[in-house]
Formats: sequence, structure tokens, C-alpha cells
Amino acid sequence: MRFGKTFASYQLAKKLGAKRVLVVTFKPAVEDAWRTDLENHVDFDGWQYLSKSSGRDPTQIDKAAPLVYFGSFQDLLGRDASGNIKPRNEWLHTINWDLVIFDEYHFGAWRESASALFADDEALIDRSETLLSDSKAAKEKLAEKSADLQQALPDEAEFLPITTRAYLYLSGTPFKALATGEFIEEQIFNWTYTDEQRAKQAFSADNPGKRNPYGALPMVSLFTYQMPDELTAIASQGEFDEFDLNEFFSASGIGVLATFKHKDDVQKWLNIIRGSYNPQTVDQLKSGTKAPFPYENARLLPYLNHAFWFLPNVAACQAMANLLEEKQNVFWHEYKVVVAAGTAAGIGLAALDPVRKAIGGGHDSKSITLSCGKLTTGVTVPQWSSILMLRNLQSPETYFQAAFRVQSPWSIKNPEGDDPNAEQILKPVCFVFDFAPTRALRQLSEYGANLSPGEANPENAVRDLLSYLPVLAHDGAVLRQLDAGEVLDYAMAGTTGTLLARKWESAMLVNVDNETLRRVLDNPEAMAAVERIEGWRALGDNVIETIINKSETVKSLKKKAKDGELSKAEKKELSDEEKEYKSKRKLVQEKLIKFATRIPAFMYLTDFRENTLQDVITKLEPDLFLTVTGLTVEDFHLLVRLKVFNTERMNAAVFAFRRYENASLAYTGIDSHEGLTQIGGYDTVAAVG
Repeated sequence: MRFGKTFASYQLAKKLGAKRVLVVTFKPAVEDAWRTDLENHVDFDGWQYLSKSSGRDPTQIDKAAPLVYFGSFQDLLGRDASGNIKPRNEWLHTINWDLVIFDEYHFGAWRESASALFADDEALIDRSETLLSDSKAAKEKLAEKSADLQQALPDEAEFLPITTRAYLYLSGTPFKALATGEFIEEQIFNWTYTDEQRAKQAFSADNPGKRNPYGALPMVSLFTYQMPDELTAIASQGEFDEFDLNEFFSASGIGVLATFKHKDDVQKWLNIIRGSYNPQTVDQLKSGTKAPFPYENARLLPYLNHAFWFLPNVAACQAMANLLEEKQNVFWHEYKVVVAAGTAAGIGLAALDPVRKAIGGGHDSKSITLSCGKLTTGVTVPQWSSILMLRNLQSPETYFQAAFRVQSPWSIKNPEGDDPNAEQILKPVCFVFDFAPTRALRQLSEYGANLSPGEANPENAVRDLLSYLPVLAHDGAVLRQLDAGEVLDYAMAGTTGTLLARKWESAMLVNVDNETLRRVLDNPEAMAAVERIEGWRALGDNVIETIINKSETVKSLKKKAKDGELSKAEKKELSDEEKEYKSKRKLVQEKLIKFATRIPAFMYLTDFRENTLQDVITKLEPDLFLTVTGLTVEDFHLLVRLKVFNTERMNAAVFAFRRYENASLAYTGIDSHEGLTQIGGYDTVAAVG
């Protein structure tokens, strides 16, 4: 979603009267957007921009003019050999900043300690990948680090020794920070992809003939392709035989010596996506249809003139570049291939320059950018119109951060030079192409649920997203558009043992926001129910009321702080109150999650598989549920109705358990439930097929 977080932040700073703004990021590559938006807009004439790369002397700035300094945590928190603050950064600690902005917050908000930020992650990943370890575990750990940097961080004052009047946190995918209750409702402003596309549609309907301010923001379409059996057979993963993109595109070697492990099969894949190799030809002749592949279809080709290919690691990027250059691949020689991976590509913005040079104006050039993590956040390349997902990604945050790189607007304002309100839109749509359908649609369904946290029915949440992000799935012969129910059925087809365990320990399974806690507090029966959860009484009396009251106190004090009216004692009270209510909220969350982890044990002990878990609990085995979980059926359903538990998350977790259980038994040759035609989730069923 590309609505312009940097521009909105500058406008906020201006409205607040902030004269000293510090922008801190976990991803140095986002500097381009911060610099461009400030220096190229009339609203910020006279503002000064500084960074490590700007080369300007901070002691020579105009003290009367507003100042924006951009820096990375790696640089700002770094120390010299003696453990002292870097000399070039000492001046930063002498200024009382008006506003500190944390950009791309999701990349740093879940680290275990700030010490992880002292090293430059991007450089570390590049160096590690260059070693090309043969250890599968090491590669998986490295891939996870390069794509999903999401663990716990302490409070700001504990790791950022800088004074400020206010903090602003920015993220395109803040789902985990919101789900864990890190921010109270009044601290949150959301503007999602669906909000943007809905506004675009509404403006056109309400203002016919007028220039639409949202008009240049393209609609995203997701195309998924089921690869032929001869390719999936050599790279299947886990209990459910999902197409393993990391294995399929695995490579070894460095630079010109890099080569794919399954080179012949990758060559077939290259031929498939341009329509020159298709094992399903007979099926297509029978059906009378032919599915459009990305680099074959005339309607898609204009949006592939400049594409981003997201690969597993540096070796895969270099191997792909080498393969595309080979003489049999004449078709691909029309494209300028840029390897934005590895130390040779540079750190941060340095990796962006070769891409811009290859693209130029974008009208008479063709390019393919190969990356395994660089340029996937905080950069804007208007000409990118398609992304090919060629690696396994486990979190919707990472998936859609990368996917929305291609949603940047590309237009020409006043193309004829005679109408300042005229705009020629060059990219009305953009595309995401994925070759592991189950994994892709799982990401989409989770993203849809995250965009509509208040929607109890997961199908409604996904349906809303599909209104503006259509999904077309290729099943081997035809390409057809999926509805919300089909997306969920597809998405719930499989999981891994590790992910299954995480589903039942996930903070996303329970709600501990003030609104939910207030509903429980106002219902005596619900209060009695939660008090029967194991370990709840250890939290102390009135824990829910304490959380709500203290969060209201914090809200009041923060409002007072905006007006500069806090005394020293009140500042300490604010800090103490905030720490206490966050701590208690976390404890409540942990107790609810601990209860949720009992549900898989109940599912294992019950023998009903075709029924929904709701029916099994309510009608078939209520006594067993009480024995295993400690709650009665009435208690549990009351908490579900009050939305303490997320039914859409429970559906996904229950289906995952059923599939995992069946696959594990099938592996040993056991068919535990012969003739099973459907599998029950929490409150819905899915066909077995």
C-alpha cells in the first residue's frame, strides 16, 4: 500500500510545529523516499535535510530553519572501539528533538534486544550468504533473518538515548505490533490498501469528470500458477508436498560461477513463463482454453517491461543472471538484468542506482531486477509493474511489503503542457505472480484477516480484500478468478509442524485490546469464566479493570504532554503507568494463549473429524472439553461471542491440525478415518480433496 507515509509524516511535523525531526530506521535503503519528498515539494521550501550520506556539516546548518536528520539504528547506536558514541553523532545527543520517527517499524519491533541493531543487518546477511553454507539449517536460519526480522525490542528510552517531545511509528504492515496491544486504540491511525482503493472508487463515482487524487494508485492483481508435476516432484516440502521455491531455486557458487542445483528444471520454468514449454497442452486442447503466462500474454507483457524477481538468496540471484545470459535464452536478452544482491550490489541506496540506470525513463527499455531482500522496503521505483515471488515467505508482513513495491504510481502530470490538472496514468494496474499457490493464498487470507480485525467471519474479511485485489489461479489447464471461500479453502490445505505449534501459541489467536477487555469486565458471567482459566487468579484481583484504568490514565497524561503541561512527577507517573498496564496486558494475553494450547489436546482425544469443533464441543463431547481445558462449553462460547478468541484464526488452526494429523498418519500407512469427505474447522467445514 503506497499512500505516502513519508509525505504524511512531514505534514504532521509541520502541523505540530516541529523544527527538529529525527528519522530513524532499521532499513537504510528507505532514505531515498525521505530525501525526495522533502526536497521536491513546495510545502517544505527552506527545510534542511541531513544524513550520513548527505556530506553536509551539521554544525553549519541554519538554526532558524527546520531540520530533518535521517539515520539508521545501526549507525546511531553504534560505538567506537572504546565504547563511546561515534564522534560524528555526538551532536545528535545535544539536541532536544521535537519529533522522532521510527520508519519500517515492523522490521525492528520484535527483536529480543537492541544489541541486535548494533551491526548492519543487510551487510551481515550479504557476507553470510556469500559464504554459501551447505548446512540446510544454516540456510533456513539465514533466509528467515533476511526476510523476517521481527522480534522484541525494549522501550524507546532504554535503547535510544535521545530526548524528544513525541514519537511516531510507521509501518506498512504493523499487524503484530497492533495484535500484541503495544499501542492503545487512540494511538493508532490506519490507512490500508483497501481504504485507498475504496476511496479511489468513491471519488470517481462522486466526482465524474474531475481529476481523481487516488487515480494513479494502481490496483493489484495476484496470479498463482500450479507448476507441472515434473517440476514440483523435484522440490516438494513438508507433510503437504507444497512446491518448495527455496529448494527449486537453490544454487551454489559465486558471481559468474553461480549455478542452480536444478538448472535444467529452472530452464523449463523460464520456458513455461514465456509460453514456449507447456506439458498441459493436451489438457488445454481438450478444454479449448489456454492460460496466460506472464511473459507470453500480450495483455500482461506491457506490465513486465520492468519487473522485480524475488529469489531465495544471493547465489540464486547470481545463478539466474548467468542463466538468462546463456545463448539459448535469446528472448531474455532484450532485458537488462540487474543483480541487486550481495555485497557487490552495495548497501542501502547504493543498490538502487544501477536499477534506475537500467530503467532510465522506462518507456524504451526493459529490465529485470533480481533481489533476495534488498529494495523490498522503503524504495520507490515507479516503473516496476510486476513482481515474481520465487522464494518461500512465511509472514504476510514480509510478503506484502515486497508485493507492494510494484504498486507505486507511475504517471505524467500535465502531459500536454496546457492543463495542470491533467494526468496521464501509465500504470493503472500491477501484478504479483506466484508459483506456490497454497502458500500465496495463505498469505492473502491472513492479510485479509489482519486488514479487518473486527470482522468475525474470515470469508467476509477476505471478500472485502478481493474486491480490490482480485486473485486468478491457474490449476494446470485454465486460469480462473477465485472467490473468498475458494481462497480460504486453498489457503487451509496445509502447514508444517512448527507453524502448527505457532498457530496455537500465537498472540493473534486472542484479543486483549481495551474494547474486548471492557466487554468481559461488563459481563459478570464472562468474568467468572476467565477466573476459571488456570493461573488467572495469580494475576491478582481486578486485573482487567486495572489495565483499562491505567491505559485511560496514560491516554490522559499523553494528551496533557502534547500541551507541554507535564511536571517531572507526572512524567515519571506516565512512564510507570504505561509500563505497568503493558506488563499486565501481556500477562492476561499469556494466560489466554495457555488456555488455547489445550484445544489441540482435546481435538486429538476426540474421534469426530467431519464435524466442526464448535459442534463437537457443544453437542458431542462437552464433558471431555471441560476435563481437558477446565472451562465449560457455556464459558468458552461466551468468551468467543465477546471476541476474546478470534474464530477466523481458530478455523485456520483447527484445519491445520486436522491436515497435519491426517498427513502424519498417512505417512505411516494408516488411514484413521477411511472415506472422510470433509474436515471440520472451528465453525465451518472444508471438503477433502
